[in-house]
Amino acid sequence: MKIYLFLAFTLLFWACESKKGPTKEDYEENIENLAAGIIEISDENIRNIINSIPSPLEISFLIHDTGIQYDKSKLSSGNNVSRYNSNDKRALNLGIYGTDLGYTDIYSQSQDGIEYLTAIKKLADDLGIGQYFSFDLIQKLTESGDNLDSLLLVTSDNFNRINDHFQEQNRSALSVLLLLGGWIESLHLTCQVTLQQMDNKNLRERIGEQKIILENMTILLEVYSKEDHYFESLMKQMSELEAAFEEVEIVYTYAESTSEVIDGVLVIKDNSTSEVKISDENVIEIARVTENFRNSVTE
Repeated sequence: MKIYLFLAFTLLFWACESKKGPTKEDYEENIENLAAGIIEISDENIRNIINSIPSPLEISFLIHDTGIQYDKSKLSSGNNVSRYNSNDKRALNLGIYGTDLGYTDIYSQSQDGIEYLTAIKKLADDLGIGQYFSFDLIQKLTESGDNLDSLLLVTSDNFNRINDHFQEQNRSALSVLLLLGGWIESLHLTCQVTLQQMDNKNLRERIGEQKIILENMTILLEVYSKEDHYFESLMKQMSELEAAFEEVEIVYTYAESTSEVIDGVLVIKDNSTSEVKISDENVIEIARVTENFRNSVTE
């Protein structure tokens, strides 16, 4: 299960490298299975769902490019780390802090970055995965503030090794929580920025697109909720988030792919498009529910 969590360390929220996501048919099949109550899915399908979730790193860059100033108050407090006294909470908030760390790095806020790196180290050690983090190197890159690409590569590799470890130790539920934490913090930051720029089409569409990710995340949580009460408690909040997204509409328009040779290489172009229909009221409600969800797991 390779989870590109930067956001978790988006710095780690992870790799700069984009990847092709699942098709519309893949999404529809996942949704149909969920509606039918089919949650006994294979490890391979779980991996496919996880790999379909985009890196929150994109979100941090998107936020930075809006021109909105850095605002630490939107992040989770690094001082809360001592409150996370179970492995489930530690894994979830490790993902959250990873996103926050990436946010600070993109804005070159190295001092705040060190605060989140310290919190991450504490949680990683408590989870028994501290050996998979190159903390000295990450701190050096964070303090330099001018080598973001190297920082992202190092932290991405760290997270990949962590996920491999969780799989080998039959602790895949912690990988899912790590991913969920990074995603919910990414969505929270996007919503908060969008409330300040309601006319920003890119931000609004990015929020609306998360309806698909939400459906897939729900599938994963449903799988583990059978055996873990913490997941069961998260399902109620996921249901509230689903209700907030209910009126968001994603319209797909299929167009046949075309191909051309560029510099001697055959390039296939996907001409299908999608349109996100999301109102101001939808954005406001999603932001409210997301903030409540995020605060409930960080406080």
